[in-house]
Amino acid sequence: MTPIVATPFLVSGLLWLTGARVGRRLPPAAAAVLLTTLALVTALATGLVLSLAGVLWLAQRPPVARVGHWSSIVLRSDTWLPGVAGALAGVCAFGLLLAALRRTVRAVRAIVIAARTCRRLSPAAGGLVVIEDLEPTAYAVPGFSGRIVVSTAMLRTLSADERRALLAHEAAHLTYRHHVYTQLTDVAAAANPLLRPLRAAVGLAVERWADEAAAAETGDRLLVARALARAGVARSRAHSPQPSAALAAASTHLTVRIRALLDPPPRHRRLASGFVVALTACSIVAAGAAAQGTHDRFEAAQATYHHHG
Repeated sequence: MTPIVATPFLVSGLLWLTGARVGRRLPPAAAAVLLTTLALVTALATGLVLSLAGVLWLAQRPPVARVGHWSSIVLRSDTWLPGVAGALAGVCAFGLLLAALRRTVRAVRAIVIAARTCRRLSPAAGGLVVIEDLEPTAYAVPGFSGRIVVSTAMLRTLSADERRALLAHEAAHLTYRHHVYTQLTDVAAAANPLLRPLRAAVGLAVERWADEAAAAETGDRLLVARALARAGVARSRAHSPQPSAALAAASTHLTVRIRALLDPPPRHRRLASGFVVALTACSIVAAGAAAQGTHDRFEAAQATYHHHG
């Protein structure tokens, strides 16, 4: 049973090494969806295995075994995480759960603040809000309706066609709810620090997804690349903060994204997609095996207790 329950940790280590590379090989939309799902499943699987190890260690204590009416000897025999390692696993599970809960609270708070901000902003057509500001900035604020905020300085920086491309990018963030993918991956990375490369990979994926949506709407990949480049240069000189839940075109991996826009549209890669799906399946199977094995062990321990009792 040991190799099976270790699978989520092996998957986590593999993603630490290859997560960013896999994300770049997948089409952006597929990368965001598949990697977010993989991050959540793997985080849950590792948390479950650590929690079960802690529960087994605690259940082996004679006072706990008497209260639970099971045999501590049966639970202790052939255990897949013996001795004090089980206690350490339980402590780790508790600490990582707290970290995930804190990150979840921050994510929910950011979304609530974003929604309140959207209600206060008076949009023009298409949820666009133009603010008078000398700092060039543009970003999407997610909420129940969502807003696209752009400063007058940014509008003056870009040509009419470039403005259309930039706004199409920000509109895509709202249309496809990209903040959901980034927030969920952040929570998964808090629950399992080995998944942090996936957080960056999903952040890049949603930006490239919005780039591709803007290119499809404008019909000009070079125009979108030029708009991103000019907005990025302008944004690099700015110092104005953005809302924590905001998604901005000119803030993430600009060089990689511009290079991607100068290439043909991304093709579906079955091998890379299959690799991610296989890793997800491995984590699910391992979590199920750990849960089933623990259940069987407790049943055997209870049967032994009642037999000798």
